[in-house]
Amino acid sequence: MIMAGGGLAIAAAVAVWFLQSGSASVTDDASQAAAAAGIDAKEQAAIEAIVRDYILSNPEIIPEAVEILQNRQKASAIDEIRAGIETPFDGTAFAGNPNGDVTLVEFSDFACGFCKKTEADIARLLAEDKNLKVVFRELPILSEASNDAALMALAAAKQGKYYEFHKTMFATGRPSPSTIQAAANEVGLDMQAARNFITSSEAQREIQTNIETAQRLRFTGTPAFVVGDQSEIGAVGYEGLKEMIAKARAAQ
Repeated sequence: MIMAGGGLAIAAAVAVWFLQSGSASVTDDASQAAAAAGIDAKEQAAIEAIVRDYILSNPEIIPEAVEILQNRQKASAIDEIRAGIETPFDGTAFAGNPNGDVTLVEFSDFACGFCKKTEADIARLLAEDKNLKVVFRELPILSEASNDAALMALAAAKQGKYYEFHKTMFATGRPSPSTIQAAANEVGLDMQAARNFITSSEAQREIQTNIETAQRLRFTGTPAFVVGDQSEIGAVGYEGLKEMIAKARAAQ
């Protein structure tokens, strides 16, 4: 009878067992689900006992189940906004193969030390994987200066020099008026055009959209990455990023 009840029987039993000390209405709902599956009170009690014993003997399945649920929720959230985050700002805020079979999206802040360290990992991946596209999204959350640097990066994108500025800004030093200006000069930005763009609603809207997207994906810091249905926060390193890319490619 336990096996005949199938997944619904187990689900009902688990719900009853976990919620037996909860509200009466929730417990009643679980009992009604069991009854609808053709499980009488004795069978339900037996299933609950088996499930309880199994969970207590194998408690590791609880965090495993939670992780599976969280990954599914992540994938669902990513799918809803995939087109937006994988489309580079102004069509130019990316590096690598524009038609790559895998797109890695990085949310970064120029004031973030871990983002700076990640630059070498990104460069290595791009050198080794000619079918990879990396889209960069500005997420200036650490300081006003990092916001200024992010706006200049977007201005560089408007001039077709995004990745040059991105690399140069990280190499120049922490964001400040002088380092931002130095990076802009080094890549040859038209400064009048850049200043005009920085104050535009388009620039401000892009930053705000990235912040809202990060909140939606529950990113709590930088760098943060999206590859396929996966997302990670922090400096996951070259091997970590390579593994994410491989999983995304295998899932296609």
